[in-house]
Amino acid sequence: MSEAGGRGCGSPVPQRAPWSLVAATAAICLVSATSVWTVGAEPMSREEKQKLGNQVLEMFDHAYGNYMEHAYPADELMPLTCRGRVRGQEPSRGDVDDALGKFSLTLIDSLDTLVVLNKTKEFEDAVRKVLRDVNLDNDVVVSVFETNIRVLGGLLGGHSLAIMLKEKGEYMQWYNDELLQMAKQLGYKLLPAFNTTSGLPYPRINLKFGIRKPEARTGTETDTCTACAGTLILEFAALSRFTGATIFELQVRKIRLKDYERPAQLEYARKALDFLWEKRQRSSNLVGVTINIHTGDWVRKDSGVGAGIDSYYEYLLKAYVLLGDDSFLERFNTHYDAIMRYISQPPLLLDVHIHKPMLNARTWMDALLAFFPGLQVLKGDIRPAIETHEMLYQVIKKHNFLPEAFTTDFRVHWAQHPLRPEFAESTYFLYKATGDPYYLEVGKTLIENLNKYARVPCGFAAMKDVRTGSHEDRMDSFFLAEMFKYLYLLFADKEDIIFDIEDYIFTTEAHLLPLWLSTTNQSISKKNTTSEYTELDDSNFDWTCPNTQILFPNDPLYAQSIREPLKNVVDKSCPRGIIRVREESFRSGAKPPLRARDFMATNPEHLEILKKMGVSLIHLKDGRVQLVQHAIQAASSIDAEDGLRFMQEMIELSSQQQKEQQLPPRAVQIVSHPFFGRVVLTAGPAQFGLDLSKHKETRGFVASSKPYNGCSELTNPEAVMGKIALIQRGQCMFAEKARNIQNAGAIGGIVIDDNEGSSSDTAPLFQMAGDGKDTDDIKIPMLFLFSKEGSIILDAIREYEEVEVLLSDKAKDRAAILKGKMIPSYIINSNPEMENEEQPSSENDSQNQSAEQISSSSQEVDLVDQESSEENSLNSHPESLSPADMDNAASISPSEQTSNPTENHETANLNGECTDLDNQLQEQSETEEDSNPNVSWGKKVQPIDSILADWNEDIEAFEMMEKDEL
Repeated sequence: MSEAGGRGCGSPVPQRAPWSLVAATAAICLVSATSVWTVGAEPMSREEKQKLGNQVLEMFDHAYGNYMEHAYPADELMPLTCRGRVRGQEPSRGDVDDALGKFSLTLIDSLDTLVVLNKTKEFEDAVRKVLRDVNLDNDVVVSVFETNIRVLGGLLGGHSLAIMLKEKGEYMQWYNDELLQMAKQLGYKLLPAFNTTSGLPYPRINLKFGIRKPEARTGTETDTCTACAGTLILEFAALSRFTGATIFELQVRKIRLKDYERPAQLEYARKALDFLWEKRQRSSNLVGVTINIHTGDWVRKDSGVGAGIDSYYEYLLKAYVLLGDDSFLERFNTHYDAIMRYISQPPLLLDVHIHKPMLNARTWMDALLAFFPGLQVLKGDIRPAIETHEMLYQVIKKHNFLPEAFTTDFRVHWAQHPLRPEFAESTYFLYKATGDPYYLEVGKTLIENLNKYARVPCGFAAMKDVRTGSHEDRMDSFFLAEMFKYLYLLFADKEDIIFDIEDYIFTTEAHLLPLWLSTTNQSISKKNTTSEYTELDDSNFDWTCPNTQILFPNDPLYAQSIREPLKNVVDKSCPRGIIRVREESFRSGAKPPLRARDFMATNPEHLEILKKMGVSLIHLKDGRVQLVQHAIQAASSIDAEDGLRFMQEMIELSSQQQKEQQLPPRAVQIVSHPFFGRVVLTAGPAQFGLDLSKHKETRGFVASSKPYNGCSELTNPEAVMGKIALIQRGQCMFAEKARNIQNAGAIGGIVIDDNEGSSSDTAPLFQMAGDGKDTDDIKIPMLFLFSKEGSIILDAIREYEEVEVLLSDKAKDRAAILKGKMIPSYIINSNPEMENEEQPSSENDSQNQSAEQISSSSQEVDLVDQESSEENSLNSHPESLSPADMDNAASISPSEQTSNPTENHETANLNGECTDLDNQLQEQSETEEDSNPNVSWGKKVQPIDSILADWNEDIEAFEMMEKDEL
């Protein structure tokens, strides 16, 4: 993500310093910074660092070797089934597959990693394979963004290090810029994507046929993400300066490729960046997530630093570092000021609406924002980087990995983890900036978790659900391109690397581009005089490489003092109070607004507050209550905004309640030889039988029942006695199957789907319902597997006869599973050096949304936008509108119409535990409010007409937020 050199100390550098001065100070920064934290923290010995570095090397060999053995020349490895993922031969995964172009993606993405890890001979062999086998002229539609950062960036990174090795005189003596020529070929193939009136590229392109041709099967898209359009400048500029073909950086031909004779003044990548800058929301200086490539209208108006926007900000700052153009730094500083003003709510980073930046757009964060602390290190803003990184680390310690999305109170929102490297990236840059050995321990934890939970016989498998430990049959190319690079550099000393890493800048895919490109084939001025900039206080941006006296005020325990208050942030959920202080501090002296989670329909005071906010209760004939907001009836514009926020919160809460009614997924873990607990299958739960979340797991050998459908008395009771019975779905109720196997003496049951080829790759989590009768007589646990996952167990039986499994609420630790058994020590200790690579492979489940990941867009709660009356409506029951009891669709009996005292009690405890922190933050917030004239934006009273004019825009943004996906 960030520049190899990082930022953090050294001599002051003027904001508009030429590139050479910036590059020259990069190394100085790191040398000085790494000595800052040696006092007060226990240093890691050289021997332990070398041991961990060697472990990273072995892990890379395991991943890369299995890709080359089982997958190459396919784009990616499927580590559970030990085969390559070929586009069109596997079930479609939607947009994820747009990264695959039948061009050996993982090999190209791994080229410069091989050199960083000192595998120069393997690098030379890999380059020869790329030149011999890779075809860039395939009839396949690919993502312009992914192809640029992974393939074009991979080829350029490989070329950068190939010429470096050639200059050293030992390796690559035969190399004659062949990778660069491939990069140039690919660059020309991507250019037609920019044939739009705005200059923003189409999101996809056909490598063979380009755009819009009938055979291209693309070119009809209208929208793209901000990061997709704004993450091109580094690779395109490097390609121009490596080749001298200025069409990529400084286009001398018209954007409209059909007319080659007409001149033009703007380069492709720069024109896209310029257009995004011009389309920013001028009052907030924020950009949205999705934009129309033809009109420039924002399609999604929420703004953050995570998915959809992340690398746009990254490339503005890095383009300044690599290209020396002041305009990029000015733009970045303007955006950064807006981010810290509106999105940053330390330690959280929460999306807001670009037109109403004081209004949070969602109550959860996605995993991609983990790159941002590393970018803040490059910026030189260390304190918030430490805070956010520590918060993320606490989430990881709770779940072993960072979930794809998690809420502000740190519950899992989306449970997958595709082995993303962004957190490792920020860990590396924080260590480089501070030298604090704490970050070495963080890196050690990442290594242990990868080996313990993600390592499988054929590589490393993504986590399908961090709560259960189940796997997904994918190992993305970025895992090899970034994760091992950052982890190795974290533990490596300068002498461990065969070249000076400070001479390069990292792209967003961690590919290395040499800083000397800054003075090669320069064809642009260093000052952009075509763009206007808003007035901005530059006091925070005097230096691009701030002095350590500013960052670290002579206190070697500075970073520790920042981290310490966040140690228990995940368990105590104190950030909820932080958000509350943030929102309420703008109403000094006023009573805090009513929150949806606190609302009780029987409380007269609450009803009065609703009336003030323009919200009324309408009793329907069926006994339900409809909440309706008339903004024009609110007592003031501020009350109207509070009412809007209340309605949005109520929808969020009801949506969450709907999700919580779903049972979480369960795990089937194969524990017998040769799997030893390393294969975990995601299983659907049953609404009857033994609850595995409340009772000890069930362990036993499996046996097929006869009849296989389990719909009558078993004819082989001796075979299933004391075992876990396998039965097929169909022909009778699940409860009937459970009773039949239980009567035969089975200790558990696994129902396998009768729909051949079904898989959690393409189907949502399945729950087995009862038969409408009393099922209390069923005492054994029952789980459901789709056909693909069930075949793994059936295949294992055919090959090994006796297969033992563990039925549990989530995967268990291998040491606990195998205690007392004679097995290889590496299975328990996760010592990869002793692993036998000949162990049989296994197949597992793949991508799927778990119970907490079901899209909230399916909710039955109505938010009605009536143009004539400007209303919001929310249906519920009069006595059941407390968060714990809220139900969107089902009727509630009078006996159920009570509040949840447990939740209220828990909230009281949280408030008690966090009182000092809340008070401190409120005082700090009030101080900042007094000292910052810009904060008064939130206090201004908008006229009712303004509220009404923004109403449709609010509803549209919120509904889009409800439907969005990573």
